[in-house]
Amino acid sequence: MEGVLHSKGLLSLPSNPRLRALQPPQSLKLKPRITTTTLKPRFLPGIALSSNGGLQKFQGFRSNPIGFGKKLSTFPLFKAEAAAAADGQPLFGENEPQKILGIEIPTLKKIIPLGLMFFCILFNYTILRDTKDVLVVTAKGSGAEIIPFLKTWVNLPMAVGFMLLYTKLSNVLSTKALFYTVILPFIAFFGAFGFVFYPMSHYFHPTALADRLLNLLGPRFRGPLAILRIWSFCLFYVMAELWGSVVVSVLFWGFANQITTVEEAKRFYPLFGLGANVALVFSGRTVKYFSQMRQNLGPGVDGWAISLKGMMSIVVLMGLAICFLYWWVNTYVMLPTRSRKKKEKPKMGTMESLKFLVSSRYIRDLATLVVAYGISINLVEVTWKSKLKAQFPSPNEYSSFMGDFSTATGIATFSMMLLSQFIFDKYGWGVAAAITPTVLLLTGVGFFSLILFGGPLTPALASFGITPLLAAVYVGAMQNIFSKSAKYSLFDPCKEMAYIPLDEDTKVKGKAAIDVVCNPLGKSGGALIQQFMILTFGSLANSTPYLGAILMVIVTAWLAAARSLDKQFTELRREEELEKEMERAQIKIPIVAENSSSTNGPLGSESSVGDTYGSSSGTRKME
Repeated sequence: MEGVLHSKGLLSLPSNPRLRALQPPQSLKLKPRITTTTLKPRFLPGIALSSNGGLQKFQGFRSNPIGFGKKLSTFPLFKAEAAAAADGQPLFGENEPQKILGIEIPTLKKIIPLGLMFFCILFNYTILRDTKDVLVVTAKGSGAEIIPFLKTWVNLPMAVGFMLLYTKLSNVLSTKALFYTVILPFIAFFGAFGFVFYPMSHYFHPTALADRLLNLLGPRFRGPLAILRIWSFCLFYVMAELWGSVVVSVLFWGFANQITTVEEAKRFYPLFGLGANVALVFSGRTVKYFSQMRQNLGPGVDGWAISLKGMMSIVVLMGLAICFLYWWVNTYVMLPTRSRKKKEKPKMGTMESLKFLVSSRYIRDLATLVVAYGISINLVEVTWKSKLKAQFPSPNEYSSFMGDFSTATGIATFSMMLLSQFIFDKYGWGVAAAITPTVLLLTGVGFFSLILFGGPLTPALASFGITPLLAAVYVGAMQNIFSKSAKYSLFDPCKEMAYIPLDEDTKVKGKAAIDVVCNPLGKSGGALIQQFMILTFGSLANSTPYLGAILMVIVTAWLAAARSLDKQFTELRREEELEKEMERAQIKIPIVAENSSSTNGPLGSESSVGDTYGSSSGTRKME
């Protein structure tokens, strides 16, 4: 006997119905496999439940209009797709996806290239970050005092200009074209600097003009005049800063957010840093190797120029590798589908985009996090680098120490990365976002305390064979290492995860405004505070207690913004999951069980529709 499925009108079944959603009576046996059939033009194909044929195609279509309309509300509804998603078992007739180390192969095709891209990007960023400080701090006629002026009056305007250009380009270029249009000029500039700009810098640096202006205006203008004196080095400094803001934050994380889901992000974003911080270790060793080349060169040879050529060559090669990985992922990896019910934002002009971002509380909280980090870390940076130059005055010595510093940062961050996934899983986004400001506050207070009370500690430090200057260098290095390791392992993943629930327009323009403008704004804000304090109290040492108090206020605002963002992020995630569940449940399958005495699950529910369902035969109708 057959239990036949009948339909009223056109029947729309899901592509892979679940076996447990259509359980036949115990007298009926199902084969474990299903063969799909082809629709015939004259008949609407059906499905038959047979004791010896499993699910089969029958050759006719028989309607029973009398049965429908009676107790229709009692038909049990089966949301096949929702049940499929909720159960987590393989769908009927569908092979389970292949896995390697418990991870599905399509996921690995996204995660491994993203990890390699992050490795290459941060390898370059470490070399560029260490090199930019060496260039502007150790150059003749310059020093650490150039950094606040450089960040405020050069870096910030160029960052704002880039954001405006990027916003315009995002409206006219495709995502792929935008990526290549942004990253290729960086690669070309760094290659040209190592082989053209630096070797010929003495031809186009206005050293004589800067000396005359310095004699005219006085030593208090040494910092601003140094920007004019070594303008090509300052341009390198700004481009290196933009590499961190643009390539790391906007291009990479924007691309990662585009091709990953929230579940994949929670699992793998913290792990991206594992490979990336291996890059910090290797790039630190690379910087130290090239910095020590001077020892093997003859007299009269510019060892720093040779070192710079080698490091910029590596930067160019890594940049080309980034472009190749981006092309490969776009060519061979399928992008995830997003909720179709997201609001489509219209394209806006620059001012409209800024107004939109300012009006969004969510974006404002994200901006607060980025600006607060920039100000906090920079309240310590200039003082530490001034002491670093005093301890290591030559470019090669300075660069060699920065190589060791980067290696230590990579090791510390790698260790923090091992704990980050546990923190996300155990305590959630809110706790992970609060760890970085807490670590920065504690280490910053320790550094400022050593500066304030270093005098009485001189005899104790001498017993260990170090001077107060060297102790300040080491403590400042530890402050930077711990703060940056917390940032890379927790702060950056938290910030990037917060973008995922946003619609595409807010995501693109919001990242451009926050990462390109707010990041330099935070650094420039810290520089402005330092300039004001130095001019007011006469020296950085006299303003140290006030800087510590400002640090506490900024960190408090940072923690408040993180708590507010945690609530909004959780709510958006809940809404997104609800929308996806509703989309999966759009196809509803009512099933009519026609034997009121049957007890075989939902198919045995009471109904007065159609023929009676006997012990050996029966009819099921589907609408």
